[in-house]
Amino acid sequence: MISSLKQPSTSLSTIHASDFLRSRRRFAAASAHFSPLLPARTRRVSIVSLSRPVHITKVESFERKDRSSLITCGAYEADRSEPVGETPPAVAAAPSESARKIKIGIYFATWWGLNVIFNIYNKKVLNAYPFPWLTSTLSLAAGSLIMLISWALRIAEAPKTDLDFWKSLFPVAVAHTIGHVAATVSMSKVAVSFTHIIKSSEPAFSVLVSRFILGETFPPSVYLSLLPIIGGCGLAALTELNFNMIGFMGAMISNLAFVFRNIFSKRGMKGNSVSGMNYYACLSILSLVLLTPFAIAVEGPQMWATGFEQALSQIGPQIVWWMAAQSVFYHLYNQVSYMSLDEISPLTFSIGNTMKRISVIVSSIIIFQTPVQPVNALGAAIAILGTFLYSQAKK
Repeated sequence: MISSLKQPSTSLSTIHASDFLRSRRRFAAASAHFSPLLPARTRRVSIVSLSRPVHITKVESFERKDRSSLITCGAYEADRSEPVGETPPAVAAAPSESARKIKIGIYFATWWGLNVIFNIYNKKVLNAYPFPWLTSTLSLAAGSLIMLISWALRIAEAPKTDLDFWKSLFPVAVAHTIGHVAATVSMSKVAVSFTHIIKSSEPAFSVLVSRFILGETFPPSVYLSLLPIIGGCGLAALTELNFNMIGFMGAMISNLAFVFRNIFSKRGMKGNSVSGMNYYACLSILSLVLLTPFAIAVEGPQMWATGFEQALSQIGPQIVWWMAAQSVFYHLYNQVSYMSLDEISPLTFSIGNTMKRISVIVSSIIIFQTPVQPVNALGAAIAILGTFLYSQAKK
């Protein structure tokens, strides 16, 4: 039905619902009001115009207090896709989707920037004080202390947790602890750039774990995109001037552990009221409890004290600032990353984590003046290109 109604300013005709619901004869009589639709021989004033057609979208009927029926109609013009006076759902949803993308972009930029700062101070500490187990413990201790103070001072709202929450958090904490220590051990043995080149293969681990353990399937393009990632990392490893097997294996173990951490974290964050920030705070506390006894068993207070005296004599009091900075920035960048994980999938998180390594690799090479061969740089570039192809295949 295509028509539009124009009511004159003088006498107006009222059409009731009963006129539509009665017999055809009564309806025909009532339809006489629509005189403009008749042949042009009539000279009555037109109250209907065909200047712009309208389409009936809905008819609602309800009874008034006087028992008479009232029908309300919703219509939209022919050149519009939604009822007149209503905001299209797509238009209403567009600002919120744009705001969400901007929010995630800010999270990613902050996450990457804080991670660069952490890696710089972390490498400085490990060069002067090569105790990765203690360094890892201090990072978790600093984050736990920051959040406990924030909760006590009501700067941040304390999470409401129960025994089931901590049970679901336990496997996440185990994976996080292993990945954290393995990455720190790797950085203590090789250059920061090399560690992150190897860790850029994390999407490959993510796909393999999702495929063979979680039973997920992916299109062939995703599997093909893994070839340059794996090949580029292998080429970079073979041409690394300061290659160390412990450093290489530490980065590989860290990759596998963090993939499990991201998957378990995403599952654990579903269905509970704990925010991403508080979720990572609880994760730090539980990981600290798990790591502390192992750190004491592997290195021990006596080795820590002897090493600290040597570092203090060589570097001076600045070593204390370096240790504090790497611990604080470790917590901050991980906290922001978990705020990002609250908004995205584990695979997207792995992609963002890999793209972050570009800034870390470049900045560490510049700051520490790491010697890089052309073949080594080519391997890193191929791995990064593979990561980009992987992200496009996942879309």
